[in-house]
Amino acid sequence: MIELVSLRIGAKPVPQPVATPLVWATAFGGALALVALHNALIGPNNPGTALAALSLLAALLGIHARFTAAPGTAVLCWLILNGFAIPPAGTLTWTGHRDTFWLACLSLATLAGTILARLAHARAAYRRVTPGP
Repeated sequence: MIELVSLRIGAKPVPQPVATPLVWATAFGGALALVALHNALIGPNNPGTALAALSLLAALLGIHARFTAAPGTAVLCWLILNGFAIPPAGTLTWTGHRDTFWLACLSLATLAGTILARLAHARAAYRRVTPGP
């Protein structure tokens, strides 16, 4: 038997993620600003706090981004971290374990933000579409 159930009027659609180029531009500019602030307040010899700040930025950007933006966001944040948060500033280096760990942290932060946002949007959409009392 099919039962017709009225849905709530005026249900809002699930928000669309922000365009990937805009997310990447924000990641680049935000990472530069955070690392500059970090270097001014703490100094370039403590990249752990810069990694934490950039991971938070990556997670916040992940909330508004598509899954496809996550790798680029993590790489852009890592480039700024590697190039400007550790001496010598302006020089990219690769130190195997350290940089692999940094990239993993930034990637996981971005993906965690994206996954949490998708779950929250799906839950909200489910609540909006379920039949009213």
